[in-house]
Formats: sequence, structure tokens, C-alpha cells
Amino acid sequence: MENTEMKAPQVGQPRSDRGSDSSANALRRKEGVVADDGTIRLSEGTNLADTAYHFSTWRKWQILTVVALCQTSMNYNAAVYSNAIGPLNEHYNLGTNHITNARAGLAWFLILYGIGCELWAPYSEDCGRWPIMQLSLGTVNLWQILAGASTSWSMVLAARLLGGLCSAGGSVTLGMVADMFDPEEQQYAVLWASLWSCLGSVIGGICGGSIEQYLNWRWNFWIQLILGVTVQTIHFFFVPETRSTVMLNKKAKKMRKADATCTVRGPTEDEKFKWSEAAALMGRPYKMLVTEPIVLFLSLLSGFSDALIFSFLESYGYVFGPGGWNFTPSQLGFALFALFIGYWLAWVIYLPVIRRDTQKRKAGKELSPESRLWFLQYVALGLAVGLLGSALTVRGPPLPWIAPLIFAVLISCANMAIYYATIDYMVAAYGGKYSASATGGNGFSRDVLAGICSFYTGPMYHKLGNENATWLLFGLSVLVILPIYWIYREGPKIRAKSKYAREVENDRQKNKEIGLAQQHGHASLVHADVDGAAPV
Repeated sequence: MENTEMKAPQVGQPRSDRGSDSSANALRRKEGVVADDGTIRLSEGTNLADTAYHFSTWRKWQILTVVALCQTSMNYNAAVYSNAIGPLNEHYNLGTNHITNARAGLAWFLILYGIGCELWAPYSEDCGRWPIMQLSLGTVNLWQILAGASTSWSMVLAARLLGGLCSAGGSVTLGMVADMFDPEEQQYAVLWASLWSCLGSVIGGICGGSIEQYLNWRWNFWIQLILGVTVQTIHFFFVPETRSTVMLNKKAKKMRKADATCTVRGPTEDEKFKWSEAAALMGRPYKMLVTEPIVLFLSLLSGFSDALIFSFLESYGYVFGPGGWNFTPSQLGFALFALFIGYWLAWVIYLPVIRRDTQKRKAGKELSPESRLWFLQYVALGLAVGLLGSALTVRGPPLPWIAPLIFAVLISCANMAIYYATIDYMVAAYGGKYSASATGGNGFSRDVLAGICSFYTGPMYHKLGNENATWLLFGLSVLVILPIYWIYREGPKIRAKSKYAREVENDRQKNKEIGLAQQHGHASLVHADVDGAAPV
């Protein structure tokens, strides 16, 4: 099993087979492409044309869009269930205890979703993205049948627990982004994936209101199933394998089948799956969450922001329902269009920021990872400003109902920006080697904190009231956005003290030296030692 995550070709490695001079052959042999026994082993460095990096731009974005649909489906499943909670409580006489009634199905789905993402990741590295995504989508669809046809609450709860655990989610999605784009080129792709990850939850809330008002609660699960099967079918036919090692392994097997004398082997073809390595990969996100200040504080920020969205899905019932503007369930769902608009707004305003950074890099300017947090310093303020405005407008009539929705646009815009920028920064700070673990900690925090908020949101609003509960959220938002400014200014010092970030930065400098040496015609004198030894 390969002991790296979402690995991208390093700067300075040959990106294709360019000639057969002795210097190039020596460099390939140093990289392990040609073994001592004469066996040729394919690698990303010399066979890039056979990997997903070589897909056309149109093909990459076609794949990204289908993967975005997969992410939307999974997050839709998490959110739309909230509109089945009331009917389930009534149907199975579950009472009002948030810990034991149907709300537990929402909370535990999200918590296990966060855990499940990390469980699937190592297998997608080893077995490939396509089969793992198909297996994940298929099993989630299977559990929808169990919930829709249930005859007891325990069957519904089991379906939700297993559905959350089987959702591969962001770990595989972001892995596919890294399969197709270099770290310096993947900002647009990460932004697109982040957008649809956020939109899925809101689409679930928008649709859920009408489902609750006009259909039996079982249709909540049947519609999840219909969407899931549709997305799985599209993924089956339109998305190829993108994991480079798996693609090269298949190419090597195909070459040997066509020529019996061929000795070509894939990069990981002879390696066996090692449970110890899988456990290390699955455990690394949690380790980094505890030991890395960057991962900890940005994940808490991202997690709180996402928890806020799921709190909104529930709090809208208190703010806009009886005692407020007396919205029907379908009207409550349509009110979530404010969040939908905010997410698209964040996507739009980040496009020129990414374009500016891309132009600077093309001009030869080296940008620090902290540059990716520059714009977030301003957009994140929308989280606090939006909550402040909400606290002042959620008291109900005679204030117009649109007032809190205007501030909801700011909140969702900030939420989307926080999710994207924290992932983008972690990819830059921790490189292809450790970015999966860093972003995995981010995703884990988002899902788990969103799940936990399902337990406390209702009691908090009942006990404190709409205004005081929102004031409390405003105070918390001010605290959690402060680390953005600290990391933006002190990021280089923090990374210098990080074992993982320091290793990535050292590799980056070595690869830069290799690239410069190759540009000056000294490629044969420069070798990047895979164990981390200094170039010679």
C-alpha cells in the first residue's frame, strides 16, 4: 500500500518521457523507474500522460461536476432528514427528548459521516476512487430502503447510522481533485467542490419543507433513494478512475497481456494492502487535529460555521414558524434560498481572487500559503455581522420577514468562504503529502460539530428565546474567527514549528533547486533523494 496521500507530481520531476539521453535515464533509475533487475516500473514522474493529470480541461470539469453531484446527494441526505423528525416522532411516539427521539437520526448521521469519510480514504488510495465511490453510493442507497420500509424506529435509526458511516464524502472528492490538478492549479476545482458540498445541505432543506407538508414521511427517504440511484448511475457511466497508481497498474497489466516478454510493472502492483499503514492514514487526521494549531483552529472555525447552518435548519422553525411569521413547512424551506444565494455569492466573489493569484504565479511571483487567507479576513466578518443582524431582527412581526434572510445571505457567504479558504490553505501549507489528513480533520470537525448542534439547538432556543440564542451564537462567532488573523500574520512561524509543514516546505525548496538546476542544464547532477537527503 502506498504510504502517501493525494500525492501530486513534485516540481522538478520529468512530466513526460522526453528523449533517451543518459542524464534522463539516470534520473529515472534514481527515481526507481528502472529496477536493478531490468524491470521497468511505471511512475507519475515519467508516465504522466497515462494519468488523470493528462485529461483535457473539459474532461476534468465534466468529472468534477459529476463528483459535485455525488457530494450534493450525500449532504442532501444529511439535511433533508430534519423535515422527517416531527412526523417520525409522531408516528413512533418518540417523545420530545432530543437525545432519544428522531433527532438522534440527524445527529448520529452527521457524526458518523465525519468518521466514515476518514475510513474510506485509505481504500480509495489503494483500490481506486471509482469502485470506492460506487460502493459508498450503493450502500447508502441500500440503507434508504431500510428506512423507507421501516416498521420500527430502531430500523430508521440503524439506517441513518449506517448511511452516515457509508458516506465517503469529501475525502474521496478532494482526493479526485488532487488526482487531476497540481496543488498550484487546483483552486478553481476546490472552490467548485466546496460550493456543491455546501449547496447539498441547503437543497435538502429547501426540498424538505414541501416534502414534509405534502407527502408522507416515508417519501423523505424514497426521494433520497431516487436522487442517490440517479447520481450513482451518472457516476457509473461518466466518471473514470482517476487515482494515478491504479491507472498505471492497469496500464502495466494491459502491456504485459499484449506482450508476453514485457516486464513493465505498475507503481504499487506488487504491494499488498497493509492494515498498519491504513490505520496510520486513518488516524493521522485526528492526530493533526490535536497536535497542529493550524488544523485545530481552522477546523474549529469551519466546524462552527457548518454547525451554524444546521442550527439554522432547525431554528427557522422557531423564528419563522408559530410565534414568528407563521410560515408553513414549505415556506420555511423556501426561506433557505437565502443561504443558497449566499453560497453562490461566495463562489462568484472568489473567482477574481483566484484569477489574481494565478496571474501572479504565472508572472514568477512566489506566494506564501498565507496569501490564501488574505481575502477570508474580510469575508469571514460576514459570519459575525450576519449573526449580529439576525439577533436584531428575529423577534418577528412587525419587522418584515425578509430582514433576517438578508443577514442569512451574509452568514452563508461567510460559511462557504471559510470552508473553501481553510481547505485551500491546508493544501498549500501541508502539500500533497499531508493535505488529505489536514483537510480530513477539517471535514471531521464540520460533520461532528454539525451533528452535536442537533442536540443543543432546540433546547437552547426554547430556553433562551430566539434573540438571546442568536446573541450567543454571535459571541461565539467573534471568538472563532479571530484565529484567521493570527494565522495570516504568524503562519510562517507556526509552520516552522510544525513537523509536517516543515517537511513539506523543505521538500518544496529541494524541488525548486532541482527545477532551477534542470533549467540550467544540470539535471544529471541533481538528484532528489526519496528519503529526504539533501540534493547533491
